[in-house]
Amino acid sequence: MGKVHDLHTDETLVARLIRAQMPQWAHLPVREVADGGWDNKSFRLGASMLVRLPRAERYVAQVEKEQTWLPRLARGLPLPIPTPLAAGVPSDLYPWPWSVYAWIDGEAASGASIDDADEFAASLAEFLLALQRLDTAGGPAPGAHNFFRGGQLSAYDGQAREAIERLQPAGKAAEALAIWETALCANWRGPDVWVHGDYAAGNLLVRRGRLAAVIDFGMIAVGDPACDLAIAWTFLSERGRHAFRSTLGLDSGTWARGRGWAIWKAAILVTGLVRGHPRDEASAAGMLDAVIADHRQARLSG
Repeated sequence: MGKVHDLHTDETLVARLIRAQMPQWAHLPVREVADGGWDNKSFRLGASMLVRLPRAERYVAQVEKEQTWLPRLARGLPLPIPTPLAAGVPSDLYPWPWSVYAWIDGEAASGASIDDADEFAASLAEFLLALQRLDTAGGPAPGAHNFFRGGQLSAYDGQAREAIERLQPAGKAAEALAIWETALCANWRGPDVWVHGDYAAGNLLVRRGRLAAVIDFGMIAVGDPACDLAIAWTFLSERGRHAFRSTLGLDSGTWARGRGWAIWKAAILVTGLVRGHPRDEASAAGMLDAVIADHRQARLSG
């Protein structure tokens, strides 16, 4: 997370890249995709393809990961994920690797686009369960390449504490700190599994009111699944969280770490310590309140 300093890319540049490296598609129109990603800038190529270019050098490692792993993971997943069609290479026109994918129809998930919230929450969980069952041999460990998703929460301890100290009122800061410290103490004891790393509404495509595809796997790694639970508080209602948790069946410690990931994200956005996607910034206060309320309920029922 953090403010992105875009390398200038536009439709003209993408068209030149296609002509230079993939001339078989040079006749196809190029159109920029509105809200086409935070780590990458996206462009339609004709009617059936998508071009994605990293916005900054810190996102470049995601290209090779997706090219390598998406075809392997796709075979074991219940929903479509992006299919790499071609890999662009660095050149004088653009300094980093880039990709062409098959276009997937759908709209980003929102409350208005979903017919049955409980069914949607269960579908979110079922996709994660399928992802977690896939063979992890050779998969990348968490690290700087995916901003430590699937790794130890302690990687963000200093940043989280700084943000929490800024929260107002003081009572809310105290509850947030308790959630964070509980999460730090809840170590993952299971086998490492595949994690998406950015399992958020903007990366979930909906068609005809149902979850239809999951996109943007640049943060994938093999590790602790807790980072993928943050959507329970960033997007789902209390009832949806119950359906999501019931379907996943993970232990209470993993849910505590999931709250930790969510409280870190909410706190840094609410306090302005770090800039994020405008959609996330707008929902951060509600996310913070949802995590705190859920933590209170967990203490009462525990």
